[in-house]
Amino acid sequence: MTSRSLALLVGLAFLGCGGTQTKGTSAKGASGSDAEKDCLAAAASHAEPKSDAPSHITVSQIVVRHAELAHPDGATRTKGQACLRALEALTKLKDGAPWADIAREYSDSQSPNAGSLGNVTKEDMDPSFAAAAFALDVNEISYVVESYRGFHVIMRTD
Repeated sequence: MTSRSLALLVGLAFLGCGGTQTKGTSAKGASGSDAEKDCLAAAASHAEPKSDAPSHITVSQIVVRHAELAHPDGATRTKGQACLRALEALTKLKDGAPWADIAREYSDSQSPNAGSLGNVTKEDMDPSFAAAAFALDVNEISYVVESYRGFHVIMRTD
């Protein structure tokens, strides 16, 4: 799947759910909906890291957890709700909202550094997270990515 077709799928999934949701809930009428299924399918598809990617990059993340994780850390939303919440964060970022504001509002990891993971290697991260992160250019934001920790929106900063 190309990044352009993935962008279209993610965009359609979000528009199909009405485009809004409240914190911690699914979009209106979207519980178990096609929007959730589309979001989950897009998040599960794996990006290919760039062949010329450096061995280390600097990244930040927004992570949205759900109750089905091995370690949900108190999350009560469903997997589909978590995916749609991450998709909503991505949409706001694409519309120009500041990363730090969206990280503070949406991320379940409330680190004081706006989700910065610092300088990382592929080996430091979950394979699906690493593949998506190492496919990004500097200052590029990923689509929603699923890992064993939840759903992520990743920004490569260096």
